[in-house]
Amino acid sequence: MSDKKVRIANGQGFWGDSLLGPLRLVEEGPLDYLTFDYLAEITMSIMQKQKSRNPDAGYATDFVGMLERILPTCKKKGIKVIANAGGVNPRGCLEAIREVVEKLDINIKVGIVEGDDILDQLPEMMKAGETFKNLDNGESVETVLDTVSSANVYIGAKPIADALDEGADVVVTGRATDPSVVIGALIHEFGWSMDDYDKLAAGTVMGHIMECGTQATGGNYARWREVEDWVHIGYPVAEASADGSFVITKHENTGGLVDIETVTSQLLYEMGDPQRYLGPDCIADFTSIQLEQDGRNRVRVSNVKGSEPTDTYKVSMSYHNGYKILSSLVVPGPDAVEKAQLIADTIFGRAELLDVKIPEENRFVEFFGNNVCYEGILPPPEQPGEILLRIGAKGTDKKALDTFGREIVPMLLAGPPGLTGFAGGRPRATEIIGYWPALISKHLVQTRVTVESL
Repeated sequence: MSDKKVRIANGQGFWGDSLLGPLRLVEEGPLDYLTFDYLAEITMSIMQKQKSRNPDAGYATDFVGMLERILPTCKKKGIKVIANAGGVNPRGCLEAIREVVEKLDINIKVGIVEGDDILDQLPEMMKAGETFKNLDNGESVETVLDTVSSANVYIGAKPIADALDEGADVVVTGRATDPSVVIGALIHEFGWSMDDYDKLAAGTVMGHIMECGTQATGGNYARWREVEDWVHIGYPVAEASADGSFVITKHENTGGLVDIETVTSQLLYEMGDPQRYLGPDCIADFTSIQLEQDGRNRVRVSNVKGSEPTDTYKVSMSYHNGYKILSSLVVPGPDAVEKAQLIADTIFGRAELLDVKIPEENRFVEFFGNNVCYEGILPPPEQPGEILLRIGAKGTDKKALDTFGREIVPMLLAGPPGLTGFAGGRPRATEIIGYWPALISKHLVQTRVTVESL
């Protein structure tokens, strides 16, 4: 066991990531596990709405299509797949996978993990004493309870490991934490105990490094000129050992860059207290991490320390928070900034003539090309040759916002000269999905593991 190495790669940093990641990872080098991370907070609300319209929907359909392309290779090479693609309907995802397996005429075992979706249980849990106070402002969820559209618990790695223990070749979860899809494989492969917090913390760090795909292998890197062959950028691969140490690398003969700085850049992503990185399985101390360059495009990670987790899970809720409308116009020079300001003032003024009064705090105006991204840091150029005007508003009255939107297009003929770049038709108000982070006592959450032979 001490010499055993387990290779885990992540081919999906978010729903919409490149199709090339999983395809290349299974073809270009050796792997034991391929993980996928599909779920962002707003994604859960979208999936819940899909399921409300169609009880068979509510999962990442892209995952099923990808499985059809990679399963024959995974079967041949013995690569297991773990994904949080189940969204709010892991069982629906299982049935879709069943169709793919029958089409491919192969035999595999698929495990699903359920129990993270607590939307229907919220009223009952609140009666039992759970408050679900907003972690950002302390407000009671009662203020938005009638508009909550999704509520999912960030579950841990144990049920994933259980599914693998039962022989699953593919494991699909709902809202598991991003590192859990990695930790679950490590628990299964090395027999780690759930109270061996140093090793669980090492798995947490490993999953955190890989969760955003190529962001650990040169993507989104400040010294981007040092990154080789962007077309064939490699995806992160971790070579894990039983003692919790691991090497972050990528397949040979791929582009990208893996060094201490690229790995450190990803380690700092979404960082709160570095000594208390909270997860459902442990608390990881990121200040204990030791990084060492272990050859070209290889970084060794070791000495990770962890401690006992809290007695609560984090809950991600989404709720209806009004409406928004947004559009853009290209404003050419000369005097592009002055013209863009006149256009914005005119649109809001004409909306008021139609009894649509948008308060200042609900107005959105940006002049791209005038150092919007560095406002207050870098001075704007003296006279930009062109401006992309982004203009919009938010509020609770959808009809009023649509009326406001009607006054944007007429500026092409009823504004200063040269306006262009308007596309996509008249803008329309769309729903704003609010995010409500909260906590829940762990004893109230019961996960369920099902493994089926397909």
